[in-house]
Amino acid sequence: MNQEVLHRILWARALRAFGDGYVSLLLPVYLTTLGMDPFQIGVIATGTLLGSGVLTLLVGLHAWRFRYRTLLLLAAALMAGTGVGFASITQFWPLLLIAVVGTINPSSGDASIFHPLEHAILSKSVEDKRRTAAFARYSLIGALVAALGSLAAGIPNVLVGSFALDQHSALQGMFLLYALLGAASASLYRKIPVDRAETMPVAHAPLKRSKRIVYTLAALFSLDSFGSGFIVQSMLVLWLFEKYQLSMALAGTIFFWTGVLTAFSYLVAVRIADRIGLVKTMVFTHLPSSILLIMVPFAPSLTWAIALLLTRAALSQMDVPTRSSYVMAIVPPEERAAAASITAVSKTFASAIGPLLAGYLFSISSFGWPLVVGGILKIIYDLLLLKMFGTIRPPEEQV
Repeated sequence: MNQEVLHRILWARALRAFGDGYVSLLLPVYLTTLGMDPFQIGVIATGTLLGSGVLTLLVGLHAWRFRYRTLLLLAAALMAGTGVGFASITQFWPLLLIAVVGTINPSSGDASIFHPLEHAILSKSVEDKRRTAAFARYSLIGALVAALGSLAAGIPNVLVGSFALDQHSALQGMFLLYALLGAASASLYRKIPVDRAETMPVAHAPLKRSKRIVYTLAALFSLDSFGSGFIVQSMLVLWLFEKYQLSMALAGTIFFWTGVLTAFSYLVAVRIADRIGLVKTMVFTHLPSSILLIMVPFAPSLTWAIALLLTRAALSQMDVPTRSSYVMAIVPPEERAAAASITAVSKTFASAIGPLLAGYLFSISSFGWPLVVGGILKIIYDLLLLKMFGTIRPPEEQV
């Protein structure tokens, strides 16, 4: 695996992150302009997660049968089609269908079919001792560019003010841009050379030696993601809009800075992991962030709520590169795509019901009950992870 391939993966990650960054903010606004209520918005957000989960599972379980480049090209084409669909269709049921089969991401993260494929390619490009740093770089680029995407959520207001467009048309234009980002990603994937190892026959199931440990991790990650589902970015934005009458420009600025703090926390996570290990890094950074999340609804003002969200952002995602690195480290190389898929898809399925429940809770109360519930579930996950995997170390920690 040469540096050119790695760079193409990182560039494609950046393009998708930019689109996810503004779409996660604009999605509730766009659906509101179409006359949908919070519950319907929650249903569509749930549909995006469920659909991504099914596709990610299918890709991960069968990726070993195909060339990764081919699957990435198909995924990029699906992203382009999703953008066109959201830009051209306005009815609830057709949009729900597109949400289920498409790549729209309400969380601004990378819960998608791209995840297991890119992780498998990335893990083959570096040696064990550099693996966590490589995943941190991958996550850093995604978070920074997603933060820029959050700022881009203010573009529709600029278009409305400068070109006399109505808000609906301006929002449609942003979904068309999302489609173009998918096409640009495809152009990057197209030039990735085929790995000869991918063309060799595989004589075993995608998960065999690591099945038990992967399923156990998947169950734990599902608990964490069930909590995350209550606070996907689209639903958090909706709560801030309704409770504090937040403007889109201010929302974009807030999530830009949360994205920046998240991005640089990945680099800090690498240093912490070098000192105390991957599992302890996941737990000891994630636990305080969950406590901060519970505190947000009790904030006496918007200023305090923003301060808590920013502080949480500096801690809450340090487990992303460390978790990815840990999963890739403790399974055999030939089972990595399947392991990445199963752990990712279990998280996606578990988080899918959250937006639906959050939408319902927001429709009956302006208090942020979903944030409280999500925080409690995440704390339980942290304690279980430390207890069950605190002594299972990756190769680089076995000295």
